[in-house]
Amino acid sequence: MKKTRWIAGITSLVLIMGLATGCGNSSNSSAANNESPAKGNGATSASPVTLKMWGGVPPESGPQEVIDNWNKEHPEIQVEYVRFVNDDDGNLKLDTAMITGQDVDLFVNYTISHASKRVESGLALDLSTFTDYNIDEKMGIDAESWKIDGKYYGVPTTKSPFFIALNKEALDAANLPVPKEWTWNELREYAKKLKTGDQYGFIQNMEPFVDPIDSVLSQEGYTKADGTSNLDHPLVKQWLETLNGMMKDDKTTPPLGEQLTSKMPVEQVFLSGEVPMLNIGAWLLRSSNNFTDFPRDFTIAFAPVPRLAEAADDYVSRGGLGDYISINAKSKKQEAAWEFLKWYSDGGMSPMAAGGRLPASKDANQDDAVKSLIGDKSDSYDLDSLMYVMFDNQTPTYVRSLPQEVMDLRSQEYEKYFLDSQSLDQTVQAMVTRHNEYLKQSK
Repeated sequence: MKKTRWIAGITSLVLIMGLATGCGNSSNSSAANNESPAKGNGATSASPVTLKMWGGVPPESGPQEVIDNWNKEHPEIQVEYVRFVNDDDGNLKLDTAMITGQDVDLFVNYTISHASKRVESGLALDLSTFTDYNIDEKMGIDAESWKIDGKYYGVPTTKSPFFIALNKEALDAANLPVPKEWTWNELREYAKKLKTGDQYGFIQNMEPFVDPIDSVLSQEGYTKADGTSNLDHPLVKQWLETLNGMMKDDKTTPPLGEQLTSKMPVEQVFLSGEVPMLNIGAWLLRSSNNFTDFPRDFTIAFAPVPRLAEAADDYVSRGGLGDYISINAKSKKQEAAWEFLKWYSDGGMSPMAAGGRLPASKDANQDDAVKSLIGDKSDSYDLDSLMYVMFDNQTPTYVRSLPQEVMDLRSQEYEKYFLDSQSLDQTVQAMVTRHNEYLKQSK
């Protein structure tokens, strides 16, 4: 397989740094740290094992409380949390730290593509070496999406719902119900009815912006039976036309160029009451519970992300499980890391729900998670719709697994369409051509 640019870039960086870091050994690893700790609160070595866990969530949004709870109960294994920003630069920082032997014992993967690259580079431990925790049994069928070459190199720890957040009072004023299933065409009509004056009716966080395409192609295939690109699927074209119509004709959602150049703070715009519908994920709760920085005077309701396909039975939604936590294959403290990871997965992570991250394990206490999720702000949410999108919606889910290179080429082309620099047909053809070139190079 052709080496990716990611691996080449990391390798070059390692060569520049030389051999000073040794063969993956951290300079502050000690003999005590290399010993396997006693389970639970039993006898320990002379000094506690210290683990470094790298994650992308701000410490104050749950991780620090999780770590503090563990450290109080487990003096023999102490954990420190290291924040990295979950973007290209932040993930590069994490990968570089592992390859150069810095202290990383556990780390969170936020996409299957990042996890796969780390497995390919020998950075993630094959968890089948441990036999005292059944990931499939604990996490359910959705965990399968995170297997890499048939194995788990991490534990998917959270439920990761995506949804449309709604201003309930605005819906009531327009006599619109909170949907439990709907299409993008129906959302487009909602946006028209909710639009007031020069304000928009609908905005999107850019992270799930392209999910409608992946919802289709994760089932239909990113390639056709003959191995060529399927980016010219009719529903891909329909998505492009629908959004472009909302931007240019209806003026119910911001033109993409405006949103990108202004770096529109969509959460703030929604929570201020300026726009009544927002496409986002469960991390919205991190801000919507914060009345100090984001004061609001309306109730938030929740609806599933709409589908492109007319038939509900043909629809899958992005979501499933997330926060795939791996153990560094180069760590000298793997047994201790495993003890912490099991505790974290089975409910120790409940404080993370304050930021919209619900425990995936069947053995986690969901009541604790819900309390963390909404705190003392329950009267500011439509609880029926919240519980539906978080727990009760039975729509099948997928985890985005498309290589980053394809994500990039695809976005580069559809941005040209939304910016009026190429036609719809030119855009679809360019995506297909570039995808086919990628497929040939990857053989």
